[in-house]
Amino acid sequence: MKVPSPGESIKEVEIATWLVKDGDYVEKDQAIAEVDSDKATLELPAEASGIITLKAEEGDAVAVGAVVCLIDTGAAKPEGGAAPAKEEVKAVEAPKAEAPKAAPVAEKTYATQAPSPAARKILEEKNIEPSTIVGTGKGGRITKDDAVNAVPSMGTPTGGNRGTERTKLSMLRRKVAERLVSAKNETAMLTTFNEVDMSAIYAIRDQYKEEFKAKHGLGLGFMSFFTKAVTRALQLYPDVNSMIDGQEKISYDFCDISVAVSGPKGLMVPVMRNAETLSFRGVEAEIKRLALRARDGQITVDEMTGGTFTISNGGVFGSMLSTPIINPPQSGILGMHNVVERAIVKNGQIVIAPVMYVALSYDHRIIDGRESVGFLVAVKEALENPAEILMGGNVKKALEL
Repeated sequence: MKVPSPGESIKEVEIATWLVKDGDYVEKDQAIAEVDSDKATLELPAEASGIITLKAEEGDAVAVGAVVCLIDTGAAKPEGGAAPAKEEVKAVEAPKAEAPKAAPVAEKTYATQAPSPAARKILEEKNIEPSTIVGTGKGGRITKDDAVNAVPSMGTPTGGNRGTERTKLSMLRRKVAERLVSAKNETAMLTTFNEVDMSAIYAIRDQYKEEFKAKHGLGLGFMSFFTKAVTRALQLYPDVNSMIDGQEKISYDFCDISVAVSGPKGLMVPVMRNAETLSFRGVEAEIKRLALRARDGQITVDEMTGGTFTISNGGVFGSMLSTPIINPPQSGILGMHNVVERAIVKNGQIVIAPVMYVALSYDHRIIDGRESVGFLVAVKEALENPAEILMGGNVKKALEL
């Protein structure tokens, strides 16, 4: 079997996990491996049924088109499983002969380093493990002088674990790291902030969420309100929906919104195409579809490319405020955060309201302060008055109820 191409621009993948062992019998279309590209993690299905021989190790980078395994299609499917059972018994029995030899060595080592009672008391007061001290007494015994002169190393030991583990970053995570550093180094990134009174959205959700779910089978979340507010603001401030390509600016008359979602392999950023044409129900349905595909590792490269603007919701993890990093080659990203009841002023009175801080990071090379601040204010206005600005004064019609 050769590595299929996951996408037009991808030349290499990495074997993330083999889902079968060398010598296993596999069925046609059975998932035999997970492979990482720089854009997604994909399953590799068996092209035929037979006995498999692996030709690459986990962690190997393999060129698209290279052979990663052989499948003997002439091999009969094994029955029973008695042979593997015998091998397992041998593997378990083999180490038994070695076990008795280890015990006396361990006891001898402990005895040669055992501190005297006085030394043990001093070491306990210093919170020093006897095993870290080299004794100068007979047979390596730790004396009182050894304990008095002992100095804790690397600070005071606490008795806790101090293990470390080194693992190789997946190709996807390495590519994400490269893109994040590239965004910081190659763009003039700046972030502007504002706050949104979420009272109106809460009121609409409280009144209609059960009816919305009963009719459409979907939750009425914040993302539909934010997506509608963002697409409106992008149309008012088209520079935010533009990109730099060399010495040229590319502007778009559509809004393909990238949505950051968390998957088992890390952050994924699938795209809602032509989000400006979607209804509230349409946005919620698409968000759910993309989130499920990301969770199940089924997101394709095509579903994560071509966005013109990104929305990232760190609030679901409890983030109060952040400066999101631009998703190149895009020029802007909106960061949502958690909603907290805060004291604000309304009509000259101090009241308690659910407030969210929002952040817009943008590329100052192409977006000026007027456009960036105007965009964020437009988002704020729409979210604070969604019934009039986003729903045309008819909430039930907008929610298709």
